[in-house]
Amino acid sequence: MTYASRIIINHSKKLKHVSTILRRDHAVAVRCFSNCTQPSLTGGQDIFKSRLNYSTVERISKCSAGNVSMPSGISTMSTKLSSTMAGPRLFKEFISSQMRSVRGFSSSSDLPPHQEIGMPSLSPTMTEGNIARWLKKEGDKVAPGEVLCEVETDKATVEMECMEEGFLAKIVKEEGAKEIQVGEVIAITVEEEEDIQKFKDYTPSSDTGRAAPEEKPAPSPPKEEKVEKTTSAPEAKSTKPSSAPSEDRIFASPLARKLAEDNSVPLSSIKGTGPEGRIVKADVEDFLASGGKETTAKPSKRTDSKVPDLDYVDIPHTQIRKVTASRLAFSKQTIPHYYLTVDTCVDKMMGLRSQLNSFQEASGGKRISVNDLVIKAAALALRKVPQCNSSWTDEYIRQFKNVNINVAVQTENGLYVPVVKDADKKGLSTIGEEVRFLAQKAKENSLKPEDYEGGTFTVSNLGGPFGIKQFCAVINPPQAAILAIGSAEKRVVPGTGPDQYNVASYMSVTLSCDHRVIDGAIGAEWLKAFKGYIETPESMLL
Repeated sequence: MTYASRIIINHSKKLKHVSTILRRDHAVAVRCFSNCTQPSLTGGQDIFKSRLNYSTVERISKCSAGNVSMPSGISTMSTKLSSTMAGPRLFKEFISSQMRSVRGFSSSSDLPPHQEIGMPSLSPTMTEGNIARWLKKEGDKVAPGEVLCEVETDKATVEMECMEEGFLAKIVKEEGAKEIQVGEVIAITVEEEEDIQKFKDYTPSSDTGRAAPEEKPAPSPPKEEKVEKTTSAPEAKSTKPSSAPSEDRIFASPLARKLAEDNSVPLSSIKGTGPEGRIVKADVEDFLASGGKETTAKPSKRTDSKVPDLDYVDIPHTQIRKVTASRLAFSKQTIPHYYLTVDTCVDKMMGLRSQLNSFQEASGGKRISVNDLVIKAAALALRKVPQCNSSWTDEYIRQFKNVNINVAVQTENGLYVPVVKDADKKGLSTIGEEVRFLAQKAKENSLKPEDYEGGTFTVSNLGGPFGIKQFCAVINPPQAAILAIGSAEKRVVPGTGPDQYNVASYMSVTLSCDHRVIDGAIGAEWLKAFKGYIETPESMLL
């Protein structure tokens, strides 16, 4: 046959002669890279006459002497099978698979059927990950649901579970491996324990589990030669000015030369102060201003004195640091920020907090913090002014019905923003418990995607823990606003009488808004509602 024939093989104990089956003419090679694509099978029905017990098919790699890379989600077949047969049923479990694992079979009989486990996509924005820790060792038995390793994603450290029963034959990516692309093979599992030793020196193919990049047509040789010739000339010219000036030639800028020629001044009598002693326009003007006398050369910016070496330490970027930098840079570059600041009197809120904490202590509950009251007030203000609970897209503004508040938490590993979902419907004690629980998980670097995804508004508090009076926070995309909380301070305010003065505690809050979504008047209306809840805290309990 023109094309090499292969067969879909399950790692069953019944298959003892894999190489013989692979050489049959009426076989099919199927390769799938997408876990959400259901290929169609067409052609004759000879292949299904084999007594093969097809188990879970997550990924089926093409088994040939030379691997041929293919685009994602495309199945390649050398022999067409009938579309009326059980093709869709064959891939039913593969479609629902979450892990990017690859079922691989070797054309050599000394390499038994095996499963190549790829780096999974554990969050919507994940493109690469790091291996934080392996919980299983080579040779260990694994079962569905058991944790293989901990993967550091772009947002948190997530446990990666095994999908099938077997034995961990080889760990391809060791503990601490960084920047592993999604789909790249990290481990090999086998069904039989005696097959483990056969994978001691096994190296997975470079294109396994990933779509091959599209080949771009290479430029013709004549065009390449032209480019080399045209680019070589400027390179040769550009090296001349950088050389140090010699005794025979005087280096000067074109403008300085023309100015010297117009005034009949020889360049040899002028000291240059430009780079590498080059004569510039200012040197000629100084020479003419001095009456033709030789001017003293000004010290060049580049000096021969050695700059003392600095003592420093290079700290590698963590995944969360890289993601934070990328998202915040994207936010400031693409979102038109504007800021609204208001001072709120917190005396009544502090009084209510003291009363509630007395009840909490009497009942054995946890104390309520100022931050808990701020989150509740922000959630209720969003329900009152829903325009601020929105997100910008190119086609429309999406206004959310759920009020999910992200709370900024600073840890040793970086900045995390776990989410309190439906904060407008929860009590103060529930909000406080959730915030403490999520903050602890963030510090332990054990947040899961559901702990930080789905937020519609963010609160950042630097006042209570750090005493910052007022600051402007950067919007957390795709959200449209973020509230920055400053510290409370006592101020002297006018009293009811002409010569009466009172002391009150005020807290500064700043709302950062996306002007594409929230107009200035809408932002001001939200701040007014928020201030009302803070200064009349009893209304939050209604």
